[in-house]
Amino acid sequence: MECLKLQETLEIFGHAGFCVSAERSQLLQNSLLILQTENHFQKCYYWGRVNGIRNDYHVAYGFQKDCMLGQSFFYSTDCLNWLLMPEPKKCAILLTPLAINDFRGDPSLVENVYDANPPYPAKDDPLRYADEPIVKHLKEEDRLSATVFLINHEAAVVPRGAWFKTTDGKIVLNTSFEGLESSESRQLKSYLHARPAQNKWNANLLTRQDYNLALDFLDTIAEDVPPECWNLQFAQGGRLALLHSLYWPGMMFYHKTNSPHYGSLYVGNGKKNMDLLFML
Repeated sequence: MECLKLQETLEIFGHAGFCVSAERSQLLQNSLLILQTENHFQKCYYWGRVNGIRNDYHVAYGFQKDCMLGQSFFYSTDCLNWLLMPEPKKCAILLTPLAINDFRGDPSLVENVYDANPPYPAKDDPLRYADEPIVKHLKEEDRLSATVFLINHEAAVVPRGAWFKTTDGKIVLNTSFEGLESSESRQLKSYLHARPAQNKWNANLLTRQDYNLALDFLDTIAEDVPPECWNLQFAQGGRLALLHSLYWPGMMFYHKTNSPHYGSLYVGNGKKNMDLLFML
């Protein structure tokens, strides 16, 4: 959610049971405005909170030009001092789903999350590089970075038309976006993954009769497997669309129909629901 609309947006997320005190929201808004100014961001957003035992991790991000590929992420444990989040490492992305313990709240903590038997697996094991011993220690800061990356990759959403792809390949905010109509907001194909497209361009071309390359360059969530991994609800007489990810409990997206207002928020323990297929 955009930092300038933080207090207004938090009231909307109350429909999903996410409550933040007025003091904390004001503190977040002021600190994020400073973060935006110091880094010369065009926009700055509050991404959400990853719950920990000792401390919680508050996550924010901003961008200068490209709103998808130019994002820089920061984290804080006190909502005042923001630290630059490291780029997610390949080994951290592979190890993070194996970490079953809760976050502690100490970025410097190193945890043993992978215990292989035998201790030196085959060379084709993705956690082993060349002839080196297996990588099984994960720093909590790296785990946080990988968790944010995985959630964004699978559950970050924007409404169709909110982002615009220019002729030079840059992705920018669509200033002429006026929101989804009521009928469009009830279709999953109107919501797109906020990540580089994974499907081939012709696969997305076949999903819509009114296909527009400048608007439909992202993958629609209607193609996710299973389709029931998304829960779409409505509030305020159908004027507010609420989209929940069941794979990542705590990740929620909202959109006010017929208006340019939309946003997302994550509040959870940073663990994926691996039992979803057995729950449907």
